[in-house]
Amino acid sequence: MRATLRQAGRATLQLVISAAMAFGSYIFITVLLITAILTVSVVGAFMLPETVLLIRRIAGAKRQQAGAWTGRKIPEAYQPLNGTVRERLRTAVRDPSTLTDFRWMVAYYGYGALPVLMLPLWPLGLVVDGVWCGLLRREAVVLPLISRLADLDAEWSTALLKPSPKAQLAVRVEELVQTRAGAIAAHGAELRRIERDLHDGTQARLVSLSMRIGLAKRAYDQDPAAARRMLDEAQTLAEEALTDLRHVVRAIHPPILTDRGLVGAVRALAASSVLAVAVTVDGLTDGHDGPRAPAAVEAAAYFVIAESLTNAAKYSGADRAEVRLARARTGLRVQVRDEGRGGADEAGGSGLLGMQRRVAALDGSVTVTSPVGGPTVIEVELPCVW
Repeated sequence: MRATLRQAGRATLQLVISAAMAFGSYIFITVLLITAILTVSVVGAFMLPETVLLIRRIAGAKRQQAGAWTGRKIPEAYQPLNGTVRERLRTAVRDPSTLTDFRWMVAYYGYGALPVLMLPLWPLGLVVDGVWCGLLRREAVVLPLISRLADLDAEWSTALLKPSPKAQLAVRVEELVQTRAGAIAAHGAELRRIERDLHDGTQARLVSLSMRIGLAKRAYDQDPAAARRMLDEAQTLAEEALTDLRHVVRAIHPPILTDRGLVGAVRALAASSVLAVAVTVDGLTDGHDGPRAPAAVEAAAYFVIAESLTNAAKYSGADRAEVRLARARTGLRVQVRDEGRGGADEAGGSGLLGMQRRVAALDGSVTVTSPVGGPTVIEVELPCVW
């Protein structure tokens, strides 16, 4: 009986909140009528986008409430209302989610009265279930109806507020446009970096190498010792140019990924870090004797880990870090954690933006958790087919 009372109490609180929201929607109908009249007369067309925004907030609150009750989040698929008044008006009218929210609000004027049915159930349930459960030791029959009312409210809201396939497609297209723009920007920045490294490093060394060899050829007959010294300097410059070229190649695609796989490459990266890095692997193996993600996914994961460890060494103040690699059914999961001072800012230019662009180009996601005082946890999910 106590469990039944607790569940009925939770359902009552849910229905009371629903009743308050329904009462607010009844009042909001005045705003809708005024907006409709002014929009038809063209005088107050500017009010339509603002009204749509208010409806979105009300629908969003209902999504959160229903999702909290059912444990299943109801997604949103809104197009942003930006730009001039005409652009905002056009978006508000054409957005499929506007019709979805309006349809829900009209229906909510009806089923928003469900909480009223709860009022007679409490006194009836306390009497009937008190006798039924207390004397006859049977299961309650009246008070569970209150939970059923809350379930109906959440189920109907979920069905009505779930975005249409057309709205989800529009949001997905917008995400892909932004992802493509980010990938192009990241690709352009990478090309500029490679060009800068080649121009300032390798090219300068090769020019100096050519000059040294030319001077050595001229001095060879008159001063063999000076020519030999110049050739030694030329050999040093050639070795340095080769080192620069190796760095450039590693920045494009680390050869160690091809040779040792992601796990081996990450272990080598951890061994060369100034931090004490612990590597944990789940579902992956070293080398080529196990399942491997596509090369682009492995490269993205490698660069994410390298950038995260570099940031941790520079800014966190920590002396150790932890890297987790896990094979999931839908892709590859990466987690980098350090116990430093925290406070990492995604917009602070610490490499997180480039990391997000690289992952977004593969339709992945990056989650950064870094409260002041630490720890800093970077979680990355990269979808792929194994």
